[in-house]
Amino acid sequence: MTVLKLHGFPVSNYTNMVHLALMEKGVRFEYVLTYPDQSPAFLAKSPRGKVPVLETPQGYINEASVILEYLEERGEGKALLPADPFLKAQVRVLMKEIELYIELPARACFGEAIFGLTVPEAIKARARDDLVFGFATLKRHGKFAPYVAGDSLTLADIVFLHSVDLAAQVGQRQFGLDLLADLPAARVLLKRLGENPNAQAIARQRDAATPAFIAAVRTRYQKAK
Repeated sequence: MTVLKLHGFPVSNYTNMVHLALMEKGVRFEYVLTYPDQSPAFLAKSPRGKVPVLETPQGYINEASVILEYLEERGEGKALLPADPFLKAQVRVLMKEIELYIELPARACFGEAIFGLTVPEAIKARARDDLVFGFATLKRHGKFAPYVAGDSLTLADIVFLHSVDLAAQVGQRQFGLDLLADLPAARVLLKRLGENPNAQAIARQRDAATPAFIAAVRTRYQKAK
């Protein structure tokens, strides 16, 4: 059987989403340490030069959400989407809401909250408002019974784990906000997912690689000034 290859690096939360899905599904794969690159060779694999990229027998697939869908459609390993079309749609909506209204606003502040750089005030103000509304959306739509979409682990939980925790850190560091204060069920779920052995293995790799990655980003920024 041809082994899939996941190209990415352990500090990338989008890479970690795909990594966890592969591990939870029990699919054989190789991890190829890869950093974002604008070289012609890498752009041929990932047109925007981003990770993750999944290497398949037919070619390369980029964009984490599409890779996650591809892994489900292959039908190999543990299913991480419900069989029922309506329930499947609900999981997909939660995935999209978490990405659009929580992960992306938080990402706008990563430069300052994580790397110690400077983010324009207008961007921070917009991100703050979007995060507040994003967590309110999650409170209205998430079931937390005990998983975000119901009683089973789904792709929505994988996106949740690797988006909500980072966003909560941004809220605290950047704005002094406890975005989980009004959503204790989300805090409980983060703890539950964090105890997953596969998630713990990925977290160890991420934590080990984070200091050097932050230092490299700061150095690159200083050279570019």
